[in-house]
Amino acid sequence: MKKIWFKKKRFGLGWRPVTWEGWAIIVGFVAIEVWNFMRIDAVSHSNSDTLRPFIIQTFLLMIVLVVICYSRSEK
Repeated sequence: MKKIWFKKKRFGLGWRPVTWEGWAIIVGFVAIEVWNFMRIDAVSHSNSDTLRPFIIQTFLLMIVLVVICYSRSEK
């Protein structure tokens, strides 16, 4: 049986980290998001040039985060 990194929230939807591995995934996700925004903002010329790619890449990273949380959470 694999180790559980996330547990279901008592109220609402989603999961919460319960081990250092779960917290590392969350901190890594936030760090990647900040780096991603700074990288895109450095080469863009307007707000729409910044937001469009950032939103698309954030959506894709959130899908990866949900898959990781689902695979490492209690069923």
